[in-house]
Amino acid sequence: MADKRWYFNTKTEQPELGMISPSTHRMGPYKTRQDALDAWKIAKERNLTWDEVDRQWNKWDDEGKDDGDSGSVDAGRDTGRGDGGTAA
Repeated sequence: MADKRWYFNTKTEQPELGMISPSTHRMGPYKTRQDALDAWKIAKERNLTWDEVDRQWNKWDDEGKDDGDSGSVDAGRDTGRGDGGTAA
């Protein structure tokens, strides 16, 4: 029985009916040709989003904001001394 499912070839960027291309170049299976095309579009959009998140994360490190001195874990916590945790 022939494979009637759709796959997306990431090398040629074309949908294929059946497992034509090697698995290293194939996404799927999908029910329809359009689903295969949409999956590639979604994957590309997610990669762009993740790239931006990575840029923001790296920017955080580059600006020195993540210097490990974010304050004490107990900062602002009520110590039970009646001073609201503000006494030194």
